[in-house]
Amino acid sequence: MSKQLRIRHIVFLVPPNSTLLTMVGPLEVFTKAIEQFDMVDKDIDFTYQTHVVSMGKGRQIDTSSGLSILSEGCYTEIDYPIDTLIVTGLARHLEDNLKDEMIGWIKAQAKTTRRICSVCSGAFILAEAGLLDGKKATAHWSRNEALEQMYPLVNVQIARIFIKDGNIYTAAGITSGMDLALALIEEDLGQSFALHIARWLVLYLKRPGNQTQFSSYLDSKLIGNPTIRRVCEWILEHLREDITVEKMAEYAAMIPRNFARVFVRELRVTPAKFINKLRVENASQHLIETQLSLDEIADNCGLKTGENLRRQFISFMEITPAQYRKSFRSSWADVSV
Repeated sequence: MSKQLRIRHIVFLVPPNSTLLTMVGPLEVFTKAIEQFDMVDKDIDFTYQTHVVSMGKGRQIDTSSGLSILSEGCYTEIDYPIDTLIVTGLARHLEDNLKDEMIGWIKAQAKTTRRICSVCSGAFILAEAGLLDGKKATAHWSRNEALEQMYPLVNVQIARIFIKDGNIYTAAGITSGMDLALALIEEDLGQSFALHIARWLVLYLKRPGNQTQFSSYLDSKLIGNPTIRRVCEWILEHLREDITVEKMAEYAAMIPRNFARVFVRELRVTPAKFINKLRVENASQHLIETQLSLDEIADNCGLKTGENLRRQFISFMEITPAQYRKSFRSSWADVSV
């Protein structure tokens, strides 16, 4: 006789005009996990049940893509214990969704809910409830500056794709909600099962949360100053070399002091930090795609030694090169080609 499994209720709290993928992406991850529970390789006494509830009155939720979804009902109608609450993102009208009644409800749920999560701009709702005060958090890269300004007590991490701080989880933008869902499943059911779900959904790989939302190189392509853009291209082509402010300024035909000032104004980071970040990002690709040693990778990326690579990698990625390589290799190792 099969044993009775406890239900862990996974609740998606969806605002009006929600960005649809911030909800359906992680929802599909949990749905697939429920379908594949017989593949879990350890004894468990629970299963998941997912719920989609609206912030507004009524069951219909209009989304930013023009599609409407039919929820179970309003959040005020929930009569079961919530295990994991996931507040999804919205495309616009942020202030209209910061309603006192709903914020008060979230505060109350935080006292008994095992995990409180947000995807994209859902972080603003958690911040309004005070749940992010003194905690590391992230949102979509286009909203992080506003999050920092509106809620100065939040330690905003600009580039991370998702962050766990205590029982609070925040995911960056759009598809990172799927990465967050996989991480939550891994916590509950193990890495092997999470990788199985990632493979089933044909996800490229299961990304660790400290992977950045975007590369420094891509960031440089978006700036308006054509001279600084050209310098960034030049830096990328000369990463193995010793690159000084003087060399960059000479290439830009500018005085070094003026060049450094303009560079910081455009990219909001010093030239030295930008170069090191590019080198670390370049090294991260070598760690994933090659079998090269740390010393060999460091030489290829201009970081000179494996020890310097390790130090810079920990500084930017908050993880060792070995741990980073292992996290990606474990994803690849389980993929059948």
